[in-house]
Amino acid sequence: MTETGSKPDPAFAGKVAVVTGAASGMGRDMAIQLGRAGAKLAISDMNPDGLEETRALVAATGAEVHAQLLNVAEREAMIDYADTVAKHYGKVNMIFNNAGIAHTGNVEHMEFKEIDRVMDVDFWGVVNGTKAFLPYLIESGDGHVVNTSSLFGILSQPGQSAYNAAKFAVRGFTEALRQEMLIAKHPVKVTCVHPGGIKTAIARNSTASDGYNAKENAAFFDKYLATTTSEKAATIILNAVRRGHARVLVGADAKILDFLVRLGGSFYQRASVILTGRFVPQAK
Repeated sequence: MTETGSKPDPAFAGKVAVVTGAASGMGRDMAIQLGRAGAKLAISDMNPDGLEETRALVAATGAEVHAQLLNVAEREAMIDYADTVAKHYGKVNMIFNNAGIAHTGNVEHMEFKEIDRVMDVDFWGVVNGTKAFLPYLIESGDGHVVNTSSLFGILSQPGQSAYNAAKFAVRGFTEALRQEMLIAKHPVKVTCVHPGGIKTAIARNSTASDGYNAKENAAFFDKYLATTTSEKAATIILNAVRRGHARVLVGADAKILDFLVRLGGSFYQRASVILTGRFVPQAK
């Protein structure tokens, strides 16, 4: 059964979809929309209250939903989670490696542990999820890996070096994975997602190195850069997944800046320095 006004989508109906980082934002909206489309959901997050809210919202669509607290950076926990989901549903068709965090800081002053934390969640979390679930996706005969990179996996931004490093790494990992699946003729599609400024809690929950004001940075992001709602972003992503696209740019800002980077090459770095120095809050 599905809620009133929704109907099963052949691309998702009856399939088992795993969504990490589902307690809020794009993860929550993708889970809800997948539920409306007739998918069975396995959702996870580290935020118990937000995860329970999402579970209730997905259940309200009439979809079956399995919810579990999970730290995607913990590899053994992710492997156990994949086994748990596969045992619970009998199969797994899709993994949306969506969980992520943000951090602002300059390379010169950031501590190694701050960089490690971003890489552990934003890059290794994606690798852990992909590796843990890939055997089940191949076995399903109709698998799909959807990894969330970022606009910052296409261009770099001063103060975002750790986040850039993780998201560029996700992009390279995902694009290589797609080619490997094609060479091996495995029945697994692969999509890399590049969201621009999305109205989610990621900026408000972000951390910052000494000298930066995390609240000031979040307020700037929410006011000037977050131009796409998480609900709209989820719709764009699922449409791309439905069509089997290798790459999806989410938001007009992502499309415009991707074009400018391809057009101007490294020139964008000089423009970024000027604009960031003039408009973006800097370290005190």
